[in-house]
Amino acid sequence: MNADGLDPPDNPAAAASRAPIDRRMLEALVCPMTHGTLTYDPERQELISKAAHLAYPIRNGIPIMLEEEARQLD
Repeated sequence: MNADGLDPPDNPAAAASRAPIDRRMLEALVCPMTHGTLTYDPERQELISKAAHLAYPIRNGIPIMLEEEARQLD
């Protein structure tokens, strides 16, 4: 809610960044490092490779499957 007591307008950029992932596409993707399966984390908008200990970001509904863009998992 903003200062006028009204709800802010929808943010198209935020909505696009949370676009749902097509389940068929997710099933076809594998980790580029290990060729293993990936797990989808909808909260963080990431694809998780447990084998490589990496989380690949999803931006505007597009998985970024580059090692240099991935987040290292603990």
